[in-house]
Amino acid sequence: MKRTDYISWDEYFMGVAKFSAMRSKDSNTQVGACIVSDENKIISVGYNGMPIGCNDDDMPWERDGDVLETKYPFVCHAELNAILNRQAVTTQNARIYVTLFPCNECAKAIIQSGIKEVIYADNKYPDSDAVKASVSMFEKSGVKCRQYEKTDREIYIKL
Repeated sequence: MKRTDYISWDEYFMGVAKFSAMRSKDSNTQVGACIVSDENKIISVGYNGMPIGCNDDDMPWERDGDVLETKYPFVCHAELNAILNRQAVTTQNARIYVTLFPCNECAKAIIQSGIKEVIYADNKYPDSDAVKASVSMFEKSGVKCRQYEKTDREIYIKL
């Protein structure tokens, strides 16, 4: 008898990325990332948040205003956090599952870390210069990108 109630690797790892995103204190954009080896082992996870030692409650989370009164110069993106959080494990030839298409700064970190594939859930800003730069760098460096194919599956976890 063939089992059909299991989840695919993509569902599993995107689920981990989405679950990680729920840790973010950002009320506008919660982003999560999960880095996976070519053997389907989780290397690291991350979410968008403030640097270690910076109390989330003392930092700005606004989107508008003077630059230093917004989140933008302070927040570490999920992809960068996942890369920095890894524990002495190589990310060469790994995949990264992200809930939002990476910005140009995260694209550079992804490429430099040796990750070879980006699987993203959403691309909310495809016409932005940051995303256009990411796409260009990924293409030039041979990093494959594909959008996660959403399923109608609903998974409930009672904690």
